Parts: sequence; C-alpha cells; structure tokens
Amino acid sequence: MRRVLALLGISLLTLSACATPGAAPVRTPPTGPDQRPAFTERAEEVAAGWRPGPGWRDGYVPLQDATVLTGDPGFTDETKVAFGAGWYRDQIPIPAAVPKDGTIRFPDGTLRVPLVSAADAYAQLRQGDPPPCDGRPAAPDPAPTERPGPNDPVSTSAPTPCVPLTVTEVRLGSAPVWTSRGRADVPAWLFTVDELAVPVARIAVAPRVTGRAPGGAVPTRPLPAGLVSAQQLRAVEGNRIDYVLGVGACDGPPTPLVLERPDVVVIGGAVIASTGVCTAQLVLKPVSVTLDAPLGGRAVLDAASGAPLIVQPG
Repeated sequence: MRRVLALLGISLLTLSACATPGAAPVRTPPTGPDQRPAFTERAEEVAAGWRPGPGWRDGYVPLQDATVLTGDPGFTDETKVAFGAGWYRDQIPIPAAVPKDGTIRFPDGTLRVPLVSAADAYAQLRQGDPPPCDGRPAAPDPAPTERPGPNDPVSTSAPTPCVPLTVTEVRLGSAPVWTSRGRADVPAWLFTVDELAVPVARIAVAPRVTGRAPGGAVPTRPLPAGLVSAQQLRAVEGNRIDYVLGVGACDGPPTPLVLERPDVVVIGGAVIASTGVCTAQLVLKPVSVTLDAPLGGRAVLDAASGAPLIVQPG
C-alpha cells in the first residue's frame, strides 16, 4: 500500500510540475548562431578602410553637437522638449562684438582659433519659437475655492509643450567637447537660462576652422543577417562607450559588439531576428561596451556604414 501511495505521489508531483491550470506557458528564450565571427570580419573590413581626413590629428574636428550642457540641467518634460527643439527667448542684449582668438586645450597640446560673437552663437542656438500654448494661461490660475461638480468639463489631454528657455546672461567661457584628438576644453559662449540648473554652452570656434569627420569607407557587402547598426553615441567616458542600436520591433534583446584597434573602434550589435509577421519599425535600444583602454583620440565607426559616429546625448 505504501508503494502505491509513493508512486501516486510521484505521478502527482510530475503532473503539477508539467502543467498548472491557468498558468502561462514557460517560454524558452530564443537562441541563434554566434554572430561574433561575422561581426569581427565585418569590423575588420571597416577598420581597414578608415582614412582620417584633414586636421584629424592636428586641427579641430568636433565629434559632438556644438550645443553642450555643462552639467545636469534638471530638465522637466517641457524644458527637455524646449532644449531639444532650440526654443529660446532672450531677456538681455546679446553682444555682437567678435572676441579675440581663443585657445583649444587638447590632451596632446593647444590650438589658437578665431571665435564668433555671442550674437552669432545665439543665432545658431535658437531654432525658433514654440507652438501656441493651447489656450493655457501664462500663469497658473489661483487655487479654486470649490471642487468641480460632476457635470463640469474635465480636460483629458496632456498640454502640448510650449515653453521657451529664457536667457538672462551670457559670458565667454569653455566647455568639454569630444574631438578627433580626444576630450578637449573648447571656447564657448555660456548662456544662463532661468529654467535650467546649469548654463547652455554653444561652441564659439569659427566655422571656417572647424573640421568635419570624413564619411568613412562604405563596405561593399550588405550587413550580414543578425547584425544591426549603431545609430549614434550617447556618451564617451574613459573606456566606456554608451550608444544606441537600431533593431526591429520584434527582434530579441540586442547584444553589443565591439572591435578595438590602435587607431579605431568599430561598434555594432547582434539580435535574434523575429521569424513571424511584424511591423517594419526601427526601435532604438541603448547599450554599452567597455574597451580595454580609454578611447582617447580613436574614431568610433559604425560596423554597418563604416562612418564615424558623433555624441548625441539622449
């Protein structure tokens, strides 16, 4: 009798382990081939085709946007939209006088460069005005004395961002910029903004001496299946690179991949592609890689296009 009960108990345990009424089925994560060999072959081709342009080693070639935040701005939803869109209003006269030449300080030396006026820098910083405020008052209404009744109208839509950033002061200073010669201290106009905790810097170096990153050698073959491209860099700090991969909406979680060489770093990623029906949508996924050594003045190239990437904080 004990043997029968014992066998019955084993059977019940087996059944409960296999299926529980109402429970979701256990899904095994998708697996696929190791894409690292295909990535390495592709990245070696990209690295071999890299040819630095004029000024890469001895000039000023910025590898990030000319508008720089000098610290944590303390964004709200509305001020973040305003900063990204370039919505500014000035409450002071913006000087139009061109200052004397300034100095860029690189890890490997310095460079004297001509500068632009604060007015020219502000003209590049300001990209337009926000849309109308959807009927919102300029200042919040006083606290209501009565609660709304059941038949009173209630707003169900979020207000459209429509607040510009207010410039109250400007001075000539400097800002850290990632360049083809590593992190540099670059002359910049620093605009004090009422709504932000830190100034907004606009690089003051004259465009005529500002170099551009070359386009890179475009690989002759399409990107191998399962590999995805790096869209942009989010941050470069020492030997860490934060960047964004472009993946399909139904692809599995991306794996960041990197090839490190003495003169360049090639980045990309791998995914397990969906085999079912899916929307043709590019989804941006943030990832990070850690290099064996600090990036320094090495270019960061996209494994798909072969082009150098620039820092675009998200």
